[in-house]
Amino acid sequence: MVLFFTSTAHNPPATIYMGKDKVENEELIKYAWPQDVWFHVDKLSSAHVYLRMPEGMSWEGIPQALLVDCAQLVKANSIEGNKKDNLTVIYTPGDNLKKTGDMAVGQVSFHSDKKVKRVHVEKRENVIVNRLNKTKVEREVDHEQERVDRLKKENMIKRAAAAEKRKAELELAKQREAEKQARSYDTLFENVDEEDTSPRKTGRELEEDFM
Repeated sequence: MVLFFTSTAHNPPATIYMGKDKVENEELIKYAWPQDVWFHVDKLSSAHVYLRMPEGMSWEGIPQALLVDCAQLVKANSIEGNKKDNLTVIYTPGDNLKKTGDMAVGQVSFHSDKKVKRVHVEKRENVIVNRLNKTKVEREVDHEQERVDRLKKENMIKRAAAAEKRKAELELAKQREAEKQARSYDTLFENVDEEDTSPRKTGRELEEDFM
């Protein structure tokens, strides 16, 4: 089962989710989306919390209020960490999580330590934790089907974008060809004017030329 929360610290509201147990955490590590950011209490056992970033947001630019919501939820779901003040919560993009066969269930490392950020949590903020808990929904998730659906949707968006790009390129090519033809037409008449600059003779003048 996966627990879903809604953070209204950002507009539009953002989805935060976590596994109900360490077994579910394994699935979340495996199936994290590219736009998911993973949160965990540093050096202590805690829930694996994920933020699904709204469109256009980068993991380096998560708004402070949304960052606080995620950090507070992680702290509240750490047996030891929930009792302590001045904790550090670490976070990184979901695709930076590294899992090897010799690791224990729920244990992870990182492909790059440079892509791990930290946020300081001074103390538990009950107002924030209670607000998030009121939005909690527990749901069974078919991770494999969810990934298939996501990839299908992403491919449709990519194909539509590619079609729009081709259409724009075709329109641009037509416009350039029309401009090229217009320039050639103008040049043609300019050359005609330059080649014949002598005064026109009248019919009488032409007759005199033959006399």
